[in-house]
Amino acid sequence: MISLIEPFVRPVLRLIDAESAHRLAITALRLPPHVKLTRDDPALAVRAFGLNFRNPVGMAAGFDKHAEVPDPLLRLGFGFVEVGTVTLRPQGGNPRPRVFRLPRDEGVINRLGFNSEGADAVLRRLAARADRGGIIGINIGANKDSADRIGDYVRLIETFAPVVGYFAVNVSSPNTPGLRDLQQGQMLDTLLERVMETQARARATAGIVPVLIKIAPDLTLGELDDIVGAARRHRTDGMIVGNTTVARPPKLGDRAIAAEAGGLSGRPLFPLATRMLAETYVRVEGAFPLIGVGGIDSGNAALAKIRAGASLIQVYSALVFHGLRLINSIKSDLASAVRQKAGNGIDDLVGADAAAITAEPWPV
Repeated sequence: MISLIEPFVRPVLRLIDAESAHRLAITALRLPPHVKLTRDDPALAVRAFGLNFRNPVGMAAGFDKHAEVPDPLLRLGFGFVEVGTVTLRPQGGNPRPRVFRLPRDEGVINRLGFNSEGADAVLRRLAARADRGGIIGINIGANKDSADRIGDYVRLIETFAPVVGYFAVNVSSPNTPGLRDLQQGQMLDTLLERVMETQARARATAGIVPVLIKIAPDLTLGELDDIVGAARRHRTDGMIVGNTTVARPPKLGDRAIAAEAGGLSGRPLFPLATRMLAETYVRVEGAFPLIGVGGIDSGNAALAKIRAGASLIQVYSALVFHGLRLINSIKSDLASAVRQKAGNGIDDLVGADAAAITAEPWPV
């Protein structure tokens, strides 16, 4: 039902502010009748981080921040859903307005600031649906006023290990002051040491729950070298490349809106995020899989992410402009790409263009 009425509702949603439209979308997904899940093309199956994904297209963090609608999203055709960002204690985030559409560029700027209902509320929802199957990851972040931000990540892993498929350790949001410092040097080493120790302790009751690090696309290559080195040294299970960018490409059409503070996502992010993905892939050298996110708005863009090094991909901002039909379109195009190569699956395409991408001029 949602898929049928969405083309008529989406233009109406664009007439109201972005955050209110998002709230209405969440409400609509909670209402019956619910879509019945259809079987995916077997060519789309992916195994990564020790998990079996029925298709590689995930909902990125930021849409279902409080784990209200993971199951409706799975039924709509996503191969996995990443809820969050979730913080240990509830916090309101930054003042509104804090989400801005760039219609001419098909981009979004947000400065939400980890608005979260907190771990207790999200845990209740995830525990209530734990026996329904499907891969639900959780994106975790530190409270803005936390005296021990690394401790927040540790406690969140302890709390959610029994009810999630994987963790995305978010140290790359530009909207929490000082958070990106956790991507640097000794702080990153300490963070990874403690979260991986926590993962090991939780194994007795929850099994091994993969831990992924979500990084910014605004890193220098030297900083990326250090992060990948630390991730490999501490044997993290994967990385997500990448978060929103604080940069503003010079060709943006919505210049007035682009002046708003916050992280930019959507189509304008695609060149930078894809380049950082390829740079990460060649440095990881197959030690663990990557999730590619940032600007995917078509099957061709999804395929480009995979060929740049992503085993899995995530979408969000493009849904604002293209709607939920984009998901099936991407999956159809990816299945065709696999069959045209006469390959066994998505794995045959992962990283095929990564080396060539790293030799190109830096995207502007």
